[in-house]
Amino acid sequence: MSKVAALDQSQIHDEVAKLSNWSVKEGKLHAEFRFADFVDAFAFMTKVALAAESAQHHPEWRNVYNRVTIDLVTHDAGDAISQNDIDLARKIDTLIGK
Repeated sequence: MSKVAALDQSQIHDEVAKLSNWSVKEGKLHAEFRFADFVDAFAFMTKVALAAESAQHHPEWRNVYNRVTIDLVTHDAGDAISQNDIDLARKIDTLIGK
């Protein structure tokens, strides 16, 4: 498996500024989403799971009732943020409300 390049802080800052729901928290791309209820939250997680599997890039996440918390980091980049994380975050943003 090839090593993925970590983004530098300037690149991360520039990319996060273009995302709707994301920030950097504890060295990871981080977002928190709220939904009307558990069913809506779980439906969103299902869509994210399919997108993540398609990209072969999987989130660290947590669900409590109507809240979904997602952290993205690339283990192959030394547990740093890579373009893979930015791309998945961008895709996740498109899944809100669908």
